[in-house]
Amino acid sequence: MIQSLRLALKSLAGNRMRAFLTMLGIIIGVVALVVLVSLVNGATSSVTDVMSGLGSDMLEVYIYEDEGDSITLTDLEEWGEEPEIGDISPCINTMGTVKYGSESDSLTLYGTTPGYYEVENMSMALGRFLKTTDVDNSNYVCVINEDMAENLIGYLDCVGEEISIDGMKFTVVGVLEGDSGSLASLFTSGLNAAYIPYTTLLRMSSTVGTDITEFYVSAAPEHTNAEVETLLTNIMMERFDDNEDAFYIYNQDEMEESLSTVTTILSGLLGGIAAISLLVGGIGIMNIMLVTVTERTREIGIRKAIGATRGNILRQFLMEAIVICMIGCAIGIFLSWVILQLATIVAGSLGVAFTMNWRILLIAIAFCFVIGLVFGLYPANRAAKMKPIDALHYNG
Repeated sequence: MIQSLRLALKSLAGNRMRAFLTMLGIIIGVVALVVLVSLVNGATSSVTDVMSGLGSDMLEVYIYEDEGDSITLTDLEEWGEEPEIGDISPCINTMGTVKYGSESDSLTLYGTTPGYYEVENMSMALGRFLKTTDVDNSNYVCVINEDMAENLIGYLDCVGEEISIDGMKFTVVGVLEGDSGSLASLFTSGLNAAYIPYTTLLRMSSTVGTDITEFYVSAAPEHTNAEVETLLTNIMMERFDDNEDAFYIYNQDEMEESLSTVTTILSGLLGGIAAISLLVGGIGIMNIMLVTVTERTREIGIRKAIGATRGNILRQFLMEAIVICMIGCAIGIFLSWVILQLATIVAGSLGVAFTMNWRILLIAIAFCFVIGLVFGLYPANRAAKMKPIDALHYNG
C-alpha cells in the first residue's frame, strides 16, 4: 500500500499541471459544498441569536372574541401566579402628540405594566421602568426611548423632565436603551415612543377599549414555551367554552422551528448542487486516468512481465485516482477556510461569523474518497486486465 502511494505521488509529480487541472473539479466541488453550507449555517445562527435577543421565550396571546367574558388586569395577575409563567403583561398602543417646550412631534404611545419590561427583554439607559404602584394609581409617568430623548428633549439624561402627551403632563422616569436588541427597540428605532401605565392610557384615551385583547407572556426559568402554551390554551378554552377560534397563541419557538426547517432544506439543496460538481470532477478524474492507463501501457506490460500481479496494478492506479481526489479535497478545504475568513471580515459589521461545519467537512472528505474509489475503479481495472504480451507490443 505504501509503495502504491509512493508511485502515485511520483506519477502526479511528473505531470503537475495535468494533475492540478484534474483536481480542479474536485476543488471547486469541495469549495462549493463547504462554503455554501457554512454561509447558510452562519447566517441562520446569526438570525437565531437576534431572535433570542428579541425575546424568543415570549408568547403572544390575541383575543378575537371574548364571548362576553372580557379579560382584565386581575385575570392576568391571577394567571401570572402559575408556576409555568414568568411574566405576563398587556400592551395597547395608540398614536399621540408630544410636546416639550416649543418642540412638538408625533409619538407612539404604549400602555402596559411592569411585566412588559422582562417579557420584551428591555434594557434601561437611565432611570427605571414602570412600577406596580404606577399602574394601581394611574400615575402620569412615562418611560421614553433614546430617539425621543435626543430628538425631542435634546439630551439623554432627561429623567425628571416633564413632557406633554395629548395635553396631559407626564414625568419622565426612565429612558430605554436604544440598541438593547429587544423587539420593542427594533420596532421603535428612529421613532418617538413612550410607555405609560396601562390604566393611565385607558383613562386618557377614548379610542382604546377597556377589554384586554392582546397580552404577552414569558416562561418561567424552569419551564418551556410549550408548557406555557399548553397552560394558556387550557385557560382560554375553559374561559371561552372550548371555542378555539376565539383566541390565538403565537409561540416564537414556531418561528425558530420554521427557520430551522428552511435552513435544513436549503443546506440540502446547496449540498446537492455541490455534490453534482464533485461528480463532474469525478468524471474528469476517470477520463484522465483512462488517458494515463493508455500512456503507460508498456510500463504495465513490463511490471507484469517481472511479476506484478493483477492486484498490484489495480491498487496502483486506484491509489492514483484516490490521491488526486484527496489532494484536491485538501486544497478545497483550505480555500474554503480562506473564503469564510474573508466573508467573516466583510460581514463583521453585521455581527455575522462564518465557521466551518465539521460535519460538512467529514462529508466532503468521505465523498471525495468515494469518488476517487468509484471513478478510479474502471481505469484501474482496465489496466489490471491487460495481458503482458499485448501491453509490451503496444506502440501507441
